[in-house]
Amino acid sequence: MGSADIVPGVSGGTVTLILGIYRSLIENIHAGAHSLKQFVSGDFSGGAASFKKIDWWFLIPLGAGAATAFLLLRHPMENLLEERPEGVAAVFTGLVLASCLLVWQDLTRDATRIAVMTVVAILAFWLLGYQNGVVQNPSLLAFFITGAIAICAMILPGISGSFIMLMLGMYGAVLGAEVAELAIFALGAIIGLSLFSSVLNWLLETYEHTVMAALLGLMIGSIRVLWPWPNGVGVISDEAEAVVRGTELAWPSAGQLMGGIALAVAAAAATLLIVKFAEVDPAADEVAAASK
Repeated sequence: MGSADIVPGVSGGTVTLILGIYRSLIENIHAGAHSLKQFVSGDFSGGAASFKKIDWWFLIPLGAGAATAFLLLRHPMENLLEERPEGVAAVFTGLVLASCLLVWQDLTRDATRIAVMTVVAILAFWLLGYQNGVVQNPSLLAFFITGAIAICAMILPGISGSFIMLMLGMYGAVLGAEVAELAIFALGAIIGLSLFSSVLNWLLETYEHTVMAALLGLMIGSIRVLWPWPNGVGVISDEAEAVVRGTELAWPSAGQLMGGIALAVAAAAATLLIVKFAEVDPAADEVAAASK
């Protein structure tokens, strides 16, 4: 998750989906949000009871691994994004395609779910081509809304929160924000995560396969950002005027295409081998969790 979050076009949620722990992540985030809501409302005994239900033996190692990978790989990955952008994009394209295959294999398919997948994929592909101009002197409300929207990318396979902020034109503003602005941004993120995790958890419990079809469509649509040419996914920079380069699309030469395909196939094969080695069936794990 940590290494994936460095790449603008990839969400750490995709990795959890591949390894079959996505549902557990959503359930624990939902439990934490519910506990926080109870504490804020003054129900301290209920909040404490909900807090104890959180699987910290799951969240702490997961968070520690993601943070460690992010800190250790951030600069090497940024160098690769600058020097080998097409290669990095091809590798992560293979990873996402492998995750799509795993979900597709165990998805209960019918006309409705295929339609949901198709519509979401088309919408995601179209929306990811949208680039808002850099917001100048944003209001506190803009920071709040950005936090609420960007945090949702953390628990959705497909696109990263950093990329969402770039699309909204708020990335530079958040990087250079004052303490009060960051506090409002964080407040928006907390509220957005609480509300969205609750809705997503309910949807997974009620419409498991339809939601998985929508998530599959989201990942398929995100290929627009991961398409290696003309310049990979772009680079998340510290400049306020940074733009999303990864939404541009171009057709490569035959040699470049074959090289990109080779990297994508190798990455997809490695991903499938890791899943097989771990003896995890991601989609089956999701369905089993929903049937409890």
